Amino acid sequence: MDGVHDLGGIAGFGPVEPEPDEPVFHHEWERGVLRTFLALGSSGVMNGGRFRHSIERMEPGHYLTSSYYEHWLTGLATLAVERGIVTRAELERRAGGAFPVSGPDRGVPPDPDAPDRTEARFVVGDHVRVREWHPPGHTRAPRYTQGRRGVVVRDDGAFSVPDVEAHSDHTRREPTYSIRFSAEELWGEGHEPDEAIHVDLWEGYLVADPPDQTRGAAR
Repeated sequence: MDGVHDLGGIAGFGPVEPEPDEPVFHHEWERGVLRTFLALGSSGVMNGGRFRHSIERMEPGHYLTSSYYEHWLTGLATLAVERGIVTRAELERRAGGAFPVSGPDRGVPPDPDAPDRTEARFVVGDHVRVREWHPPGHTRAPRYTQGRRGVVVRDDGAFSVPDVEAHSDHTRREPTYSIRFSAEELWGEGHEPDEAIHVDLWEGYLVADPPDQTRGAAR
């Protein structure tokens, strides 16, 4: 899903400033959010893909001006409303005012009824390209990798496809890989030849892209 949450490679947001000796929770209410996350996850109300997409659907201004656990709280509240566990009115009554939730889920699961695939199509050393597409729903292919060329450096086995998880009650497994991209391929000129980024990607995001004489192989 294209959205403000997919910030990789976007300039203008300033440096990442880690907090020395950062505590697990800055406020006691954050501990309660984690408990809610564990409760909803263990009860089957959500899975990883569905939870992440509930946060991706946040109003952009709210997303950028809220904290990590506020993202979690908004996503969990959204899922609880959508699943009929609580109503928006009940949330606002307990909060004593407006309680923001995310927008509606407009995503469509890709081939949810297709069988699991566990046999890897690619092997270490294969040259691949990440598909470039702009789904309205969830995907774990970062925007900065889409359309870019890389090389398979590791076969990680088959895992549940988050694009399916996020929009259905089904799961489907397919092979995953660690793909090595040169920094120049992702970010343009100005990087050392040996600078690289490794990204874990599902097989459905990839197409074969063997190098030819008109362009160099992805480093």
